[in-house]
Order: sequence, then C-alpha cells, then structure tokens
Amino acid sequence: MQQTTALDRIDERILSELAKDARQTNVKLAERVGLSPSACLRRVQDLESAGIITGYRAVIDRSRLGAGFVVYITVGLSNHTKESLQAFERAIAGAPEVVECHTITGAIEYLLRVEVADIKAYKTFHTDVLGTLPHVSSITSYIVMDSSKDERA
Repeated sequence: MQQTTALDRIDERILSELAKDARQTNVKLAERVGLSPSACLRRVQDLESAGIITGYRAVIDRSRLGAGFVVYITVGLSNHTKESLQAFERAIAGAPEVVECHTITGAIEYLLRVEVADIKAYKTFHTDVLGTLPHVSSITSYIVMDSSKDERA
C-alpha cells in the first residue's frame, strides 16, 4: 500500500509552480515560493524522493505534428480473463496512435485517448487495430471538438 505524504503550503506552492513551468530555474522557483534557492532545491529533491514528483515532460502540440484529431474511445471486452486483458494492453502499447490507456470501472473495461491526423486516419485505426483484436466486443468513439481546459503535462 502506498503511503501518503503530508504537504505543507510551501510544498503545494512548489508543485503548483512546477506544474505551470517545470523548466524554470531553481532560483526563479525559490523566488516565486518565498524560499532561499538551497531550501527550495532541498524541498524539490524531497518531493522527488517521496515519489510525489515522478518526472518532467515536454508538452507537445501534436496537431503541429499532424495528429490534431483527438478521440476518446471506450472499449468493452467479451472475455475478462487476466490473459485477455494483458493481450489487449500489449496490443495497445504497440499502437502509437494511443496516447493514453486507462482501465476503468463500469460497463466497459478501457478508456483510450487516440490522436491521429483526421477522420480517415481514425477509421484506419478503428478498423485495422481495434477491429482486429480478439475479445473486443464494443467500441464507442467520442470525438473531441474543442478543449477549453487541458492541464495534462
């Protein structure tokens, strides 16, 4: 079981500032949260050691790479064995169009976020990838028209 770590207000401010801009210098971060640079660095390192900060990422505008068509897909499986779930997850791990795959509760097993160039590319993914996987019993697509809020890093 994972142990939770109590954060104080300064830790919360550090996390908030890093979520906005993880590339800022330690000196700038320290200024923004009201600490000396050495105290700020120590706190960031403690947050990393505790597993609260697990990494830093580049936020990529995939539409500039030709993958601006975003679809959320729910996938139901007809077979719920461990082997079937693992086989599905392996297949999805090998699909570059899938940028997120979540196992969820409810009437279906998976929620996928797929990013492709356009509807034609999505149809190809739908048919040639999802349509060939054993045990896939339902596919429901939700096309993203606009995103008014997206805080994923």
